[in-house]
Amino acid sequence: MGSDASGQAYLWLYPVKVALVSALLAAFWPRYAELREKIARNAQEFGLIVLVGLLTYLAWVRMDWPWALQGDGTASGYDPFRAGKELGVILAGIRLVGAAVIVPLMEELFWRSFLIRYLISSKFESVPVGAVTPFSFVATVVLFGLEHDLWLAGMVAGAAYTGLLVYTKRLWPCILAHALTNFALGIHVLMTHEWKWW
Repeated sequence: MGSDASGQAYLWLYPVKVALVSALLAAFWPRYAELREKIARNAQEFGLIVLVGLLTYLAWVRMDWPWALQGDGTASGYDPFRAGKELGVILAGIRLVGAAVIVPLMEELFWRSFLIRYLISSKFESVPVGAVTPFSFVATVVLFGLEHDLWLAGMVAGAAYTGLLVYTKRLWPCILAHALTNFALGIHVLMTHEWKWW
């Protein structure tokens, strides 16, 4: 029972995290002034979002070189179907929604709304969204990369989303590009069963 039970518990930890983060996002939603704008201003901006999101996904799945990976690379990833076929479908759906909706909102609010501005001034709300300095750019890109097993791919993604932030001066494009990257990656995982990406 030991290892199998712990594996099952691990599978259900993700839905718990999604529920908790969703509740926190909902509770504090009125305070996110940067999210009160239109999601996409025009077709050109939307096209740029799609381009950045898909190119980042394509780069991600090609940057799994051993030297660009934290750890020994033996992690099996998140395979929801270890819980069985029926429960696996539910867990896969939760994982996809978490990765494509909750994670982009949470991470972009933290990295490209809060931290990148906080590194410019501790009174970060006085710093306009989209303002960066060389230090805040490099620091957030590096730290964003290091929170991922694929640290180099994470840094590339961080630079891409921050580039969108600088260009558009808005947070929604970063959220949407990040969401598209994660959604495409999730579909990739479900089609190929390459659970290592999860």
